[in-house]
Amino acid sequence: MEKTVEKKLIVPAEVKVCATCSYWDGERQVDEEFNLVVVAEECRGECLAQEKASGGLDDVRHMPECAWEPLQADPLEPGGDIPVEGKRA
Repeated sequence: MEKTVEKKLIVPAEVKVCATCSYWDGERQVDEEFNLVVVAEECRGECLAQEKASGGLDDVRHMPECAWEPLQADPLEPGGDIPVEGKRA
């Protein structure tokens, strides 16, 4: 039995695809230091703004209804290192 290797792509966070949007709830890894997103080529997730499924690499520049928003780090509690739920930087 052959094991297939899932292809992953490294995408700069400023590229306007679903995987780089803060509203996309799919599987991805974010490298904040280098401002990169690592996502599987065939990864799918949900757009929380539109409440519909979308591919991580879907190009949002041609979607006029899209509310693409850049990924932002979760703010920290004052004096702590725990992200504040539901708030953006």
